[in-house]
Amino acid sequence: MLRFYKGSMIFTLVCLALGGWYGFMQSGTMTGVAQVLWIVVVLSVLEISLSFDNAVVNASVLKDMDEVWQWRFLTWGMVIAVFGMRIVFPLAIVAIAAGLSPIEAVHLSLNNPRQYEAIVSSAHTGIAGFGGAFLTMVGLKFFFNADKEVHWITLIETQLAKFSRVDAIGIAFLLLALYLISLGLPDEEALTFLIAGLLGIVAFIAVEAVGTVLEHREQARNVAGAAMRSGLGGFLYLNVLDASFSFDGVIGAFALSNNMIVIALGLSIGAMFVRSMTIMLVRKGTLAEYRYLEHGAFWAIIALGAIMLLSARIPIPETVTGLIGATLIGISLWWSVRHARKPGASEEARPGD
Repeated sequence: MLRFYKGSMIFTLVCLALGGWYGFMQSGTMTGVAQVLWIVVVLSVLEISLSFDNAVVNASVLKDMDEVWQWRFLTWGMVIAVFGMRIVFPLAIVAIAAGLSPIEAVHLSLNNPRQYEAIVSSAHTGIAGFGGAFLTMVGLKFFFNADKEVHWITLIETQLAKFSRVDAIGIAFLLLALYLISLGLPDEEALTFLIAGLLGIVAFIAVEAVGTVLEHREQARNVAGAAMRSGLGGFLYLNVLDASFSFDGVIGAFALSNNMIVIALGLSIGAMFVRSMTIMLVRKGTLAEYRYLEHGAFWAIIALGAIMLLSARIPIPETVTGLIGATLIGISLWWSVRHARKPGASEEARPGD
């Protein structure tokens, strides 16, 4: 177990040391240091609780990639997750929304954190539309699948599998949801929400398209005798998926702090542990051992996507989001253990049968 989390623990110690140093430089007191460290720890726990389902879904993709690309996801992908989504993304929002240069956005985040927080929060409608649409499409793809043989919530999942024979059923379902939610928004926000949602759908289709093209090229190489698998398509997919998962964590972090450095340190620790958890799930074969764990994670993704979409109209605390995801995964884990203990349990068995 330790070998999977050794890097994360070292990274945590480094981040806590930086947080302590930053707290002392800002306040000059040990009380200030303790306050910063406490916020960093709470933010890291928040990120882990919101992203456990992300780790399970990442593992379902990562298990089909070779070890080279698994390691690249843990290293290069970590750089993208930390610097791209936890630092660059909020700064980009502020720069675009306020018409500032990147340097001015950095100065604003450090010198006027309240205004920085207000600008980021004002972009919530667009973020909710894009992130909610992308995550919902990820979840719907898993269940709108006629070839899916194992079902957890049988009554619902078997019907969804049947509907998958209708082309673009998932897109149609999501477009209807976007329209209905937009009806309760002011005109300007409704337009922003719809455009962001459409871009989320386009992003999902684009990532799927890139993955399909790369997969066909890999198959052609294999036919020609080249056995190496690139994994680039899966790598791109995982990073876009991780970005979508991090939206709610980045926005929710402002409930605890509006300091860019403190937020980045806390969320980065959480992101590192999520990646270590992903690698552990792959190497230990946990998804194969627990039959319905993957199902629980994808139901949690749909729940998270729906919550993000609805949050454009209704404020929803991040604790609710985390609890729903953890509950779904916990129930699926318990159901998996229950199934494994049944005498003569087989691959064809269904929960509730």
